[in-house]
Amino acid sequence: MSPTKHNKEKKEPPPPLQHKSFAAYPAHTDSVSASVPYQRNVWDRQDRWIVAALTLLCAFTRLYRIGRRNVSSWDERHFGKFGALYINRTFYHDLHPPTAKLLVALSEVMAGHNGTFNFKGEYPPYVNYVFMRQFMALFGIGLVPLAYLTCHQLNMRRRACVLAALFVTLDNATCVMSRFILLDAPLLFFTAASLCSVAGLQNSRHQAFSRTWWRWLLFTGASLGLVASCKWVGFLTIGLVGLYTIDELLNMYSDCLAIKTLASHFLARVLCLIVVPLIIYAACFKVHFVVLNRSGPGDSRMPPAFQASLIGSPLGHQPFTVAYSSQLTLRSLHSGSGLLHSHAHRYPMGSQQQQITCYGHSDTNNEWIIARPQGEGFNDTSSVPEPVRHGDVVSLMHRQTKTMLHSHRAHMAPVSTKDYEVTAYGKLGWKDRNNNWRIEIVNEQSKVVNGELHAITTQFNLRHVSTNCLLSAAAVKLPSWGFRQTEVSCSREGSPQLLANLWVVEKHVNARLPKADMRSMVKRSFLRDFVQLNIVMARSNNALIPDRDKYNHLESDPWTWPLLLYPMRMLGSWKKGDIKYYEVGNPLLWWSSTICCVLLPLQIFLYFARRQRKAPAVWAPGEALHYWNGAKLLWGGWFMHYIPFFAMGRVTYIHHVLPALYFALLLLAFEIDYLCRRILQNRLQNVIVGIWAVAALAVFCWFAPLTFGYSGAIEELKYRQWLPTWNLYRDKYMV
Repeated sequence: MSPTKHNKEKKEPPPPLQHKSFAAYPAHTDSVSASVPYQRNVWDRQDRWIVAALTLLCAFTRLYRIGRRNVSSWDERHFGKFGALYINRTFYHDLHPPTAKLLVALSEVMAGHNGTFNFKGEYPPYVNYVFMRQFMALFGIGLVPLAYLTCHQLNMRRRACVLAALFVTLDNATCVMSRFILLDAPLLFFTAASLCSVAGLQNSRHQAFSRTWWRWLLFTGASLGLVASCKWVGFLTIGLVGLYTIDELLNMYSDCLAIKTLASHFLARVLCLIVVPLIIYAACFKVHFVVLNRSGPGDSRMPPAFQASLIGSPLGHQPFTVAYSSQLTLRSLHSGSGLLHSHAHRYPMGSQQQQITCYGHSDTNNEWIIARPQGEGFNDTSSVPEPVRHGDVVSLMHRQTKTMLHSHRAHMAPVSTKDYEVTAYGKLGWKDRNNNWRIEIVNEQSKVVNGELHAITTQFNLRHVSTNCLLSAAAVKLPSWGFRQTEVSCSREGSPQLLANLWVVEKHVNARLPKADMRSMVKRSFLRDFVQLNIVMARSNNALIPDRDKYNHLESDPWTWPLLLYPMRMLGSWKKGDIKYYEVGNPLLWWSSTICCVLLPLQIFLYFARRQRKAPAVWAPGEALHYWNGAKLLWGGWFMHYIPFFAMGRVTYIHHVLPALYFALLLLAFEIDYLCRRILQNRLQNVIVGIWAVAALAVFCWFAPLTFGYSGAIEELKYRQWLPTWNLYRDKYMV
């Protein structure tokens, strides 16, 4: 066979797989040559030296004179106290997840704190508050190498990576919030770590299922779990990564990947981006529960079984079997409802009888005495106490006002108008059938199942004998005449299994009955405690509603943040001699990054409009893909961390915008780099980048006295007030 014939019979190799929009950078093809500057960056020694220098600069801004103010400042009084409670192992309640507060506790342990200082007022000599602040500042310092690495993974030029890291370093608001014992620095750090991991994952897609790819995917999942367990704002980061992942999988599907390969990608992301974050989030709460094993100021918000399991809880030792003439407190199992309560105030409508509510805190008005109908055998001390059993008809007397738990058909509940009204009416011994309730046991959580009513472990209904309705507390709040407490009604349609209709005896007092160790009686479940605590946290968040009729110089609305209209005084005292901190951002960076974020959608729209009209191409080969891969992450991150605040009804502060600002600052450096490449020569590009860096440094230094602490008369800095809305030296709204 001749060589010519042999060559003709050889088959051509199949063309390589072309990666489309899910590639981090264009594949090498005839149309995209290796000389195109949008190829993968290579980490070298020069990058390491640059990162080291930038990190040192950032460390100076975060640590310089960090211990100057020796008084517990801003929210240090809260988060520092929580750290001390971890040391004392005392259970507390807070509206944030535990991870960042566990880091605060770690800083206190490393500083040698013994947990005795309550973080109010001046720090005593035995509290090394400087080390604690330095420890938390490390997370703020860590933003700089993460910013540089993120931009490097997005294949931005080195000058743009430097500029982005400088922008993060030279923002005054980010700096000042990193200098105290607060949760914001860890939150920002793990937000930045999540973005960096996603960028690394995007940059390694051509190596799917390699060690590098798996490493970035696992780092992303771990970062998401940590950021969500610092503050719930971290779930916005999870939303960003979730949308990015959906876009990524859809692109793979449109590229006609094999179903087996696509399924492998899907399962890998489920494992690393859903399962791993959930495990980390739950593990943080597990540590929280294990460490905090003593009764404290926050356990009253948890179920009675949880409270009874804590060391030193007043519920831990009490009579187990409930008997007639016992004094009780009854808790609704519906989260956020509280304890059955009454007080000497009447409904302004309906029967105008005494109010019945649920109240979430300990109070003598929560105490009731259980008796037979018409008070038969009440206070009979001669006989053996008779236990209350399933099916018994009882009456409940309010201990403070001597009135009876009562309902009737004559009037409907004031808010839940489909239910009957519940009041406190009548006296013990009255022959009023509307004061009678039937005990119906629904569930017994202890091993003692004998039909008797038990403290804490028995879940039961109170069914009104006359109307056949169920006593219910569904966490519906009464108006101001009811002191915003939870409405109690008698439900005509609700299922006996509904949590709103279920009650437990939380506290049981009867001197004629022996006390039992309730810790051996109750059954705790981590999953149940985990869910319950998260529900309580959600209700606490929702309860932080701003009072629009009252001025508060700390609060600000989301629309004001990008404009920097209302910076925040971080101290109540603003007198000469007091060391004052002002949370004002670097106006140059805030305003320019806002313009950048607002104009980017217009820029994308103009590109697609030109493409639709088949105008001459404005992008070099592969440039559009490179630009889109970076812009969608950075702009999407800003959007996802900023816009949702408009839908939140809770109180908002200017530091809530800092995660969104981080994305905006990186996007600003990204846009500067892109525009410089398009319209300027290489030498002029360096000049423009240098001008931006010097300008950002100058503005940072201009406001540095307010970032590092200023003790002089604030009027001396009045020329630093750039907008009339700032309350730097005079607050026109405060009398």
